[in-house]
Amino acid sequence: MNNDYIDLIEPTPTLKSNKCKALALLLRLFLQFGTLVVALVAWYMYDYFIAGAALLLTFVVMGIIRSKLRNSVIPPSQREYHYNDDGISKWYTAKMLCSGES
Repeated sequence: MNNDYIDLIEPTPTLKSNKCKALALLLRLFLQFGTLVVALVAWYMYDYFIAGAALLLTFVVMGIIRSKLRNSVIPPSQREYHYNDDGISKWYTAKMLCSGES
């Protein structure tokens, strides 16, 4: 008989202080809307072609940033699960930015 046990997953941390919640919100907004903001600024300052190129380049860069943040704070046993921008920002804020606060 083969006993395969599923490891218990650690839940997404809850943030207690308002400073940590604000940092998580800013990080989430950056991850969600950073690409769009850069494309709109490029469109306003330059041209449609430059805005399209900036959109594609920023999409790739934001994916790399999101991946680095995710892999730096989420436990290795849970990296196979999908996390949205809110989950990634809460994990990163709880583990890296607000780790000394209780």
